[in-house]
Amino acid sequence: MTPSPVSSTPILRRTLTWSAAAALVLALAAAGIGFAVDGTSGLWSGLIGVLLAFLFLGITAGSILFANRWFGDPIYVQLFFAIVLGGWLVKLGLFLVIMIVLSGQPWISPLVFFLSIVAGVVLSLVVDAVVLVRMRLPHVSDIDLPTVNPEDEVDTDGRNAPDATEGER
Repeated sequence: MTPSPVSSTPILRRTLTWSAAAALVLALAAAGIGFAVDGTSGLWSGLIGVLLAFLFLGITAGSILFANRWFGDPIYVQLFFAIVLGGWLVKLGLFLVIMIVLSGQPWISPLVFFLSIVAGVVLSLVVDAVVLVRMRLPHVSDIDLPTVNPEDEVDTDGRNAPDATEGER
């Protein structure tokens, strides 16, 4: 598999990997704390809250990674923004549906659910910050610099020759 020419791809992949590992640890902690606070309802609320936080935050990174597959295509910019905007609309729709469905459930502990979502979002932001600080990315990326100075190339009539005088150039 050839590496992606888009410089954000390795950063997003690493962010998703680290976020998944951190979400697993946070899910175990949230389930344990939720169980200690509110029994089985707290356990499920903690697990679902962390899962939803990871899912919603992963949709954006996943949609950007998916959109980067068309890098170099003439309509890459339009495809990129359509895919990312579509991901955000999917997130909004999913969020509304899930919150409506879960709002009336007797087995949801609202406080544990809310705090686990907040903890998942904060953890994801911390992971994003750590990954961005540790990754080495040039300030100017995704461009090709010239390898030869055009002034050093000799024309066929010799006007750019190194020994040519100003009048001959």
